Amino acid sequence: MKTVFAHRGMSSLAPENTLSAFALCRENCIKWLECDVDILADGTVVLSHDDTLERCTNRCGSLYDLTEADLDTIDAGSWFSDDYDGEKIPTFEQFISLVNDHELNINVEIKSCTSGWENTLRLIDGVVKGLESLNPERELIISSFNHLALAEFKKRRPETRIACLFENANLWDDWQSILQACGAEFIHPEDKGLTKDRVKMMKDAGYGINVYTVNDLARANQLFNWGVDGVFTDVAQTFPRKYKQDF
Repeated sequence: MKTVFAHRGMSSLAPENTLSAFALCRENCIKWLECDVDILADGTVVLSHDDTLERCTNRCGSLYDLTEADLDTIDAGSWFSDDYDGEKIPTFEQFISLVNDHELNINVEIKSCTSGWENTLRLIDGVVKGLESLNPERELIISSFNHLALAEFKKRRPETRIACLFENANLWDDWQSILQACGAEFIHPEDKGLTKDRVKMMKDAGYGINVYTVNDLARANQLFNWGVDGVFTDVAQTFPRKYKQDF
């Protein structure tokens, strides 16, 4: 079965990377979701795509200056809709608890810490620790654009499947060497510029392929017909029933 990943949760129905957006996956029969993790100053791992607050909260500033105690003072929902006024930035611990309760499968993207390698290592450690609470029947992929961080994660948790993320602009001819160096099972290329020949090359090399971010149903159908395994989308609720799963 082809996989539809709810990109940052059901991010066209609820604020991205929030517990509300993730909870809507089950309601919409979407088994897989994608999320982004980063780290606070006190080592708390949180769900956030950006390392700054201004796009998706009522505050400005850097994630790396915050502590867990600050999360109660930040509104991550009212920018999206009155229905989500007061929504919080979730911790990874809260996220894992929801995933277990809702029986969801997860692709966790480790962000490339702009605050340096030391914080990246702290983030990896925090993710590894948080995953100890994930129910063993839940399926998991860890991905990152930072392939050094991804290789480091694989060393610490070799049993977990990992995926190398690539933008079209840096999907160079040495992509397979990078996947091999990381020990990756998947490649996650950008939709823009992806061709049938390149998909065949990736499949022939033995890798799973999940493409981001695909919000057009005809393009998703084309990619699936080329042999792609999954797509990340902001509009998972619009996909036909054949792509959805009963719980």
